[in-house]
Amino acid sequence: MPEAKLTPPGQKKPLWRRIAGHHLFLPLLCLVIVLLSNLIKTPDFFAITIQNGMLRGYVIDVVNRASELVILAVGMTLVTAASGGQDISVGAVMAVSAAVCCQVLSGGEVSVTTFSNPLILAVLAALLASALCGAFNGFLVAKMHIQPMVATLILYTAGRGIAQLVTNGQITYVRVDAYKMWGSALPGLLFPVPVFFAIAVVLIVSLVIKKTALGLYIESVGINGNASRLVGLNGTKIKWITYIICGILAGIAGFVSSARIYSADANNIGLNLEMDAILAVALGGNILGGGKFSLAGSVIGAYTIQALTTTLYAMNVSSDQLPVY
Repeated sequence: MPEAKLTPPGQKKPLWRRIAGHHLFLPLLCLVIVLLSNLIKTPDFFAITIQNGMLRGYVIDVVNRASELVILAVGMTLVTAASGGQDISVGAVMAVSAAVCCQVLSGGEVSVTTFSNPLILAVLAALLASALCGAFNGFLVAKMHIQPMVATLILYTAGRGIAQLVTNGQITYVRVDAYKMWGSALPGLLFPVPVFFAIAVVLIVSLVIKKTALGLYIESVGINGNASRLVGLNGTKIKWITYIICGILAGIAGFVSSARIYSADANNIGLNLEMDAILAVALGGNILGGGKFSLAGSVIGAYTIQALTTTLYAMNVSSDQLPVY
């Protein structure tokens, strides 16, 4: 049999091999293929214009519409790395967050044109509710040692019912410009506001992971929980923290999603996004069994999914056929 060619010691690998061997090469390649496929069917896909003081175009739509998925993918990455399982309740937690936020803003009314309570109070209440959801999931996984997908199936099933209870079974509308702008645009900004939410989440979580030992702890617990315990790491606490973070990020995504439609629609906000978040983590080259992870890969995976969705819409594929692709 022919011997494999090895790079001699002290000699650098060829550039193309270093590029192809990078952990982000395949995720980026998938994204590029999806984007470039539009040159054949939709030549104006990359055209960008300015309308009403905002950038418009298919590419801008990809970046904008992927914002919630990017936020969810970041939380899903941490949960997957630490527990070796996935949180399938994040879509329902988004609905709970949106319901709490709109209910506080509306003061219990079905539709309002002015805030009944301060926006900051509503946002904090929404994030607290989503953090509690994450803490509940973390308790089941970390303390009760229930398999993550089974544990989070509880809120996956009951979460939207909780959101319905919060809103009394109604779609709560908050028709206030100061609320709508968080899902659309702020005066003077060319990019939609949700894009900045996604950027902020990625930067903050990346800094925390890089500048503290949390990232190393998460990987250690995910790779070998018993070994990490023997060296003094509290695996239970670390897993619990990742689920709380995942819940809070789902709450942020729920706030952004409700601001887009200035309402709390418990049946549709975050619907099926948990599956897209898991897919984004996988497309990013992350191991779904836990351990080493790449936030950048998950973010690229999220944009790849949205790029495919936007591409299909540009090709006039109906929304009910999108899941096939």
